[in-house]
Amino acid sequence: MNFNKIRSFCRVFRVIAGIALIATGVITGIAWFYLGVLPLIAGLTNFCPLCMISKKCDVIA
Repeated sequence: MNFNKIRSFCRVFRVIAGIALIATGVITGIAWFYLGVLPLIAGLTNFCPLCMISKKCDVIA
């Protein structure tokens, strides 16, 4: 199994969610939303540590 690749629709969703969370954090000033960096990096690098643990994202689309 190749755990370095996440599904293409998951990748797009993670990038959009990451950008949305970061933007919300910048606008509101609440530091909790800066955690959007994690899904953004996962989407941009095409690697997700949670996929390694759960073994559910091993399909390359």
